[in-house]
Amino acid sequence: MYAVILAGGVGTRLWPRSRQDAPKQFSDITGSGRTMIQATAARLDGLVSSRDTYVVTGRRYAGLCAEQLDCIPRDNILTEPSGRNTAPAIALACARLKRRDPTEVVAILPADHHIQDGVAFRAALRQAKRSADRGYLTVLGIEPTKAHTGYGYIRRAAEPLPLHGDLATYPVLQFLEKPDQATAEQFLADGHYFWNGGIFVGRVDRLLSEYGERMPELYADIDRISAALDTPGLDGLLAEIWPKMPDISFDYALMEGAQRVAVVPMQAGWNDLGSWDALEVVAAPDEAGNFPIEGELLTVNSSGNIVAADKQIVALVDVNDLIVVDAGDALLIGRKESIQQVKQVVAKLQSGQRADLL
Repeated sequence: MYAVILAGGVGTRLWPRSRQDAPKQFSDITGSGRTMIQATAARLDGLVSSRDTYVVTGRRYAGLCAEQLDCIPRDNILTEPSGRNTAPAIALACARLKRRDPTEVVAILPADHHIQDGVAFRAALRQAKRSADRGYLTVLGIEPTKAHTGYGYIRRAAEPLPLHGDLATYPVLQFLEKPDQATAEQFLADGHYFWNGGIFVGRVDRLLSEYGERMPELYADIDRISAALDTPGLDGLLAEIWPKMPDISFDYALMEGAQRVAVVPMQAGWNDLGSWDALEVVAAPDEAGNFPIEGELLTVNSSGNIVAADKQIVALVDVNDLIVVDAGDALLIGRKESIQQVKQVVAKLQSGQRADLL
């Protein structure tokens, strides 16, 4: 099995630690001692070899990928001239894999997700490979723990497919966009819905076939790129083709309209760590109920605070549910309930010509 790690995005909601020069996937957001992309690659140990692991990223991050994933061959780091969303990124990886073995299964993995239980994750990925070997495009369905309105959902059939393995595998009936609160509560109560974590598994030739059917122009361009790999003309061809690539997600472009799509349920402590308040789900609280992610924290009559500040001690007095993040040149302080508004901070920095802080 191949693995393709998608590492091209910039997590603005995790500013000031996530920056354009070092997005969140290249940072140790959780204080684990590993960056997020390193943790993603490590979860594949025993399942996918380093030789069979690929990364798709922006050109400006190729050096970071090589530095942080030094076990992966440099030729396995595929660079996009510019970010064009996940459909072109995955197609670029398929162009490379087509040259090796188009009948092999590939797992598509975001670089910036947190998964607590690696054993459960690998078990779900093995089952997804069994499904993909039978010709299904397969997605790992995150078993929901609450009625979350920030994720897309997957609706499964009532009865599983007749596949061997320790985990049930179900036909997918529908991919759904992010719901409102009442709809999310209905999904949770129904029991046939999963969060869509964006982890996909399928045979390379099956993926390319879907591109050919649903995105024929992109497929033709990817065919040209595949033919030009390892030739002097590749950079020029990418410069010609890539700006015309559609800015569209893999989910929307391929998965939502595909036939023979399956879902493998996964309970592995998954979290996409899309914002700072998500850290209270993955971090252990101290005796006072605070979450010291990094650095030394002193508190008086304070609880529920998330603190990441390894350059200086932080003392909190009589405050609750704050987020404090020190990045050396920038300090973020906000209430957990409002921390999504950090995007507005980033927008103000952009409009104020403070590119040094972005």
